[in-house]
Amino acid sequence: MIRQATPSDLEAILTIYNDAIVNTTAVYSYHAQTLEDRKVWFVQKQTDGYPVIVYEVEGNVAGFATFGPFRAWPAYKYSIEHSVYVSSDFRKRGIGRALLQELIRLARADEYKTLVAGIDATNEQSILLHKNLGFTHSGTIRNAGYKFERWLDLAFYQLDLEGPKNPEEG
Repeated sequence: MIRQATPSDLEAILTIYNDAIVNTTAVYSYHAQTLEDRKVWFVQKQTDGYPVIVYEVEGNVAGFATFGPFRAWPAYKYSIEHSVYVSSDFRKRGIGRALLQELIRLARADEYKTLVAGIDATNEQSILLHKNLGFTHSGTIRNAGYKFERWLDLAFYQLDLEGPKNPEEG
């Protein structure tokens, strides 16, 4: 079941996110976050009107996803960047795909034009998932990050959406 996240989901979201930080290159960060960090993040998402959704399996949060601004300048307001994370206990069950499909639906409903994914270039599963859902490679920034004592390349993929019927500046 996919639903909007609630504050009671934040501990599970934190566990999933920290696993990605500590054990993978899915997040170019070095240090695990605290529950307080996730609370601030969640409140900011809600304040800014961005979704945080979870995939629940038998009462357990198996994954979460969200999107937010791609860049901070006003002209980018129709472009968003998303994140999808699945618990290591629930991978290879289609949960990431279902979460991403729901984000795409929400992005369309909110009339965004471009949905962006920044993916570590070695993350073949994520790249394949995005390609299978219609994302195209937009470019790769070589040596964009340094983690686990090696340089990391960041590949960008994008999905072009319909966008707003009447886009506006300002």
